[in-house]
Amino acid sequence: MRLDMIHLQTIAVLLLPGVWSQSSRSSSSLGVVVEAKNITLPVGSEAVLPCHSPRMVWTQDRLRDRKRVVHWDVFRSSPEYSVERILDMSPGARQRVYNSFNKGRISIPDSAFIDGNFSLIINNVVTTDKGVYTCNLHHHYCKIDQSVQIQLNVTKSARKEKRYWDGEKTVFIVLLGSSVALPCVNRRPLWREGVQEEQQQVAHWDFQPPGVRPDRADRLVDLYASGERRDYGPLFAQSKMSMAEHAFTLGDFSLTIADVKPVDRGLYSCHLHHHYCGLHERRIFRLTVGPPLPPASTTAPRIFPIDEPETRTINLDAPHVVNVILPEHQAYLVQHLGYLLAAVLLLVFIVVAVIVLTRRRKKKDYDLRRSARGNLMSGGEMSLDYTELKACNQEPMNSDYKNNLLKERDMTKGCNKDFDGRLWK
Repeated sequence: MRLDMIHLQTIAVLLLPGVWSQSSRSSSSLGVVVEAKNITLPVGSEAVLPCHSPRMVWTQDRLRDRKRVVHWDVFRSSPEYSVERILDMSPGARQRVYNSFNKGRISIPDSAFIDGNFSLIINNVVTTDKGVYTCNLHHHYCKIDQSVQIQLNVTKSARKEKRYWDGEKTVFIVLLGSSVALPCVNRRPLWREGVQEEQQQVAHWDFQPPGVRPDRADRLVDLYASGERRDYGPLFAQSKMSMAEHAFTLGDFSLTIADVKPVDRGLYSCHLHHHYCGLHERRIFRLTVGPPLPPASTTAPRIFPIDEPETRTINLDAPHVVNVILPEHQAYLVQHLGYLLAAVLLLVFIVVAVIVLTRRRKKKDYDLRRSARGNLMSGGEMSLDYTELKACNQEPMNSDYKNNLLKERDMTKGCNKDFDGRLWK
């Protein structure tokens, strides 16, 4: 049985190429250019070429049992769509099988984090093992996630047993009751133990003078996460160039050049390599040295003597100091605005009072005139009636009445007729 397991693991390793969803190949040795700048400075100034990367901050992987983890999941389409966690494992802990039915039947090699073989071994395959299996590798320290999918089908005929690639994943058709190893192998150093992490992080600066090819650039300095530093040439020894002391703690790998001169112009490149996590970055700076700044005028102004009469020195008492407290600008503005509003309100009040008094006076004069006119009209009618009444009482010159009673009755009757006619009108 032990020989069969070794044979299955060997087959799994041979079938692995082309199944990883994320390529494990690193970029070129020079790294990927993530930044490029042109910097122009005058002669004699100080140049600071910035090179920052938080991913290069070195924190030792002391918790190795929780920084890396592998787990296998299975996706089944029948009878219902479901995803089930089969098992998981980390370097500092034993593998954990979630279903009691699979204990002793499904496992991965105990040396997975030593040799990079995370293949899933299934003994005594049953029909319920059918599904799409996913091998997931997580590296929390480097923030890297990788996965591979393998489809497993079960058959009862030995002639139908085969393995092939369907364009997206590897398909295994295995015989019912047999054993199978689903391949999941990754030989990268970050998934294996025994790698000296501090030797895997390095930062270095190169200088390329004008007209020199990149492969012939001069190395200025190498800096390792372990604290080792290698300087090339006398520039660092003479304090011409410098870097931060705790570069890997701060993630700051900037290069400082003091007293820039025309011979310092050229192409500077900052290379950051994290071989443990597969990080390769490059930043390029083209430094141009211009003419020096014009010197500041330091000549003292010439003072010409002036012929003046000799003056006597008079000792005066020391001046008295008067403290003047000036109001704040905002309070001063608010105060004057209040005065202005009060004056405007007072003026409006006076104008309104004058208008009201004038209207009342005019109304009173109008009422007096109207009452006087009404009295005159009523008096005229009374005089008119009185006049007409007097006209009626006038005795005609040629009256033929025999006595005064008949005369008075006729006169009264005539006056009443005239008065009634006037009323009807």
